[in-house]
Amino acid sequence: MNGHFVISLDFELHWGMCDHKSVEDYQENLKNVGPVINRLLTLADDYNIKLTFATVGFLFARNKSELLEFVPSNKPTYTDPKLSPYPLLNSIENEKEDPYHFAKSAIKQIQVNGNHEIGTHTFSHYYCHEPGQTVSQFEEDIKSAVAIAKPLDIKLESIVFPRNMIKADNKIDQPYLEVCKKHGINSFRGKEKAFIYNIHTTKFYKGWYIFKFLRLLYTYINVTGYNTYNVDKYYSDKSILNLPSSRILRAYIKPLKFLEPLKVLRIKKSMKH
Repeated sequence: MNGHFVISLDFELHWGMCDHKSVEDYQENLKNVGPVINRLLTLADDYNIKLTFATVGFLFARNKSELLEFVPSNKPTYTDPKLSPYPLLNSIENEKEDPYHFAKSAIKQIQVNGNHEIGTHTFSHYYCHEPGQTVSQFEEDIKSAVAIAKPLDIKLESIVFPRNMIKADNKIDQPYLEVCKKHGINSFRGKEKAFIYNIHTTKFYKGWYIFKFLRLLYTYINVTGYNTYNVDKYYSDKSILNLPSSRILRAYIKPLKFLEPLKVLRIKKSMKH
């Protein structure tokens, strides 16, 4: 049986970090997104590799007025209000002046290439495990994501949950998966099958810093195994398809540059396993 090499990329710009960092703090990374997309598309074409860009719905708009047409009335009511990106809409204008919050032209570029999938990263970079939000609010978010993609003739069929806040075998998460299936989404990137991914590494969880360290270590050293799998075991006609991750390509960390060869070796060994 031939293996499957699946690459999913989170396309989020500042919306993925706005609860942690300002544009100024993250600008060096943000301004490189456009050139990186160009390079990724070129490399993918050269090596005949298909990519999935899990895209935050906000990015489909060209300007604020266009985005506001799709904003749901039932927004997430997070206990921690700083998690909501909606207040930031008051300070953004259009893609030309603000390429860190709009990306319609980049989405069209990916679409025109024709070899890649544009999936969803939810409409508003929605956090399913954060206290205060509800399943009905999540459904409104997904409906908005589907709606804003439709004018571009893009049908959203896969999802990457922001910060991987989903657990396939958790009963409390099943309603979120059912919402996705209901609105045409057929697959999602699940959590890697390893104990170090059992919790999300935020201070909301006890011992989060231990898990965070182990995940960093796992980038360079095989801590829990290769965690590849037979995809046939996950197929079901009744439910959304869970495609667990098995390797993250962690960003370059300058103080740990001497470990970069180990990181590449880890990935290559996993691909051959």
